[in-house]
Amino acid sequence: MSIATLPPLDVEQIGDNLYEVIDGEKIGLPPMAIFSVWIASEIHGFLRDYARRFPTGRSLSEALFHLPDPVNRDRRPDVAFVSYENWPKDRSVPRFGDAWGVVPDLAVEVVSPNDNAAELERKIGEYFRAGVRQVWKVFPIENIIHVYDGPMAIRPLGKSDVLDGGAVLPGFMLPLADLFSEPADGMADANGARS
Repeated sequence: MSIATLPPLDVEQIGDNLYEVIDGEKIGLPPMAIFSVWIASEIHGFLRDYARRFPTGRSLSEALFHLPDPVNRDRRPDVAFVSYENWPKDRSVPRFGDAWGVVPDLAVEVVSPNDNAAELERKIGEYFRAGVRQVWKVFPIENIIHVYDGPMAIRPLGKSDVLDGGAVLPGFMLPLADLFSEPADGMADANGARS
């Protein structure tokens, strides 16, 4: 998600809209394209199923995380996974507050047409400086995922590949053909009209 195209908003203006906190200001996030939302929901579902089979952590969607120094920002990945190493299973998830004070092990960003590429790369860099172990940048239309094992360690995967969770998600295996299963029969707008 990009924040570069929207100005800071008053708390009253933000309302139920999603936001991040950058340098102490709540910054509204642009809406995601419906296809990007769908792909993010699918990824969350696969991670939730994984967490049920391998109880190693929790999968969340659109959660706001406080990234501590040196970043000191509240960021909202589209999907995240928090291991029980970082937040023990017997420790309850906070019931109140906007941002969770834990650094996720995995952050997933699903690219949408409104996203700013430079801002998304800055955000990925912040994730790693704060201690995130892996980032997936998903390109839904292109059927590609870039797996970041570090800010400069990037593995591109396509629809014919299998996404392996590695040390971050032991036992997680996702054939990307299962994720990118929508037929590629042309581009449709929000009303279903073809372009």
